[in-house]
Amino acid sequence: MQIRILVVDDEQDNCDYLKLVLMREGYDVVTTTDPTKTVEILRSADFHLVILDMMMPVMSGTEVLEQIRKHDTDVAVIVATAYPTVDTAVASLKNQASDYVKKPMEPDQFLGAVRNALAKKGLSQDPEADLHRAIGRTIRDARKTQDLTLKQLARRTGLSVSLLSQIERAESSASISSLYKIASALQLRMGELFGDT
Repeated sequence: MQIRILVVDDEQDNCDYLKLVLMREGYDVVTTTDPTKTVEILRSADFHLVILDMMMPVMSGTEVLEQIRKHDTDVAVIVATAYPTVDTAVASLKNQASDYVKKPMEPDQFLGAVRNALAKKGLSQDPEADLHRAIGRTIRDARKTQDLTLKQLARRTGLSVSLLSQIERAESSASISSLYKIASALQLRMGELFGDT
């Protein structure tokens, strides 16, 4: 699924920078420097996330966020501001902003906020990779809780240490048969490997 993001910032340089950072990660990005066009743009296509500048001359980010929420109560919104205040933070949270971040942001920090906001909506660019990471994390956590080494788990399952290590690091897909062996060795139900409790 192609995730579409709208960047609303009155400074073209900020729009261009955020677009570049987001497009390098594979997101489809639309920008506008005119906050009055935000709802119109949101009506034109399905957007999953809005990155919204708080301090703009024509309309404040709070006003834009209120308009967004009248149009779409589900779209994720990250409010970004160089001048954070308690009032704007409260107003953002009241209007269900997914996050409230201080500008300027390091690209990794910014992308982390984007991924978190999308994850709260159940969106991911690569759900299969997310599943592999979740399975690997569950196996590793269960193994460590039981004080087992990879070698000991390999002995219990008949699988190689190398394969188990790759599964834990989400570098390899495990077959259903391998997952069954691992779940049995760790005394887990198969569903627990997938996060089902």
